[in-house]
Amino acid sequence: IGGQLCRAWVNFNGTGTVAIRASYNVSSITDNGVGDYTVNFTTALADANYSAVGMVRFTSGGSITLGGNAGSTTWQQTSSVRINSISTAGSLVDAEYVNVAIFR
Repeated sequence: IGGQLCRAWVNFNGTGTVAIRASYNVSSITDNGVGDYTVNFTTALADANYSAVGMVRFTSGGSITLGGNAGSTTWQQTSSVRINSISTAGSLVDAEYVNVAIFR
């Protein structure tokens, strides 16, 4: 059943000074700019053929989607995954609640 396990997950505040609320196999979050984050794994994965899923929310209303960093050629690596928080208008925006889970 190894292919059905969650290899890493994190819940963090993506505004101001980025802060992890709770996590498993996540050592840190890198704030690359507005709505652009890198989730760094404590223990690297065997390969980069994993699925990163997540959701974001912000308290001021509206809707945001979570997406891979299209501008990065190395967005999905064995040691990290780079994600974006994107508004419905298509712009990067910081989110108060960012949740990411990695399955392999």
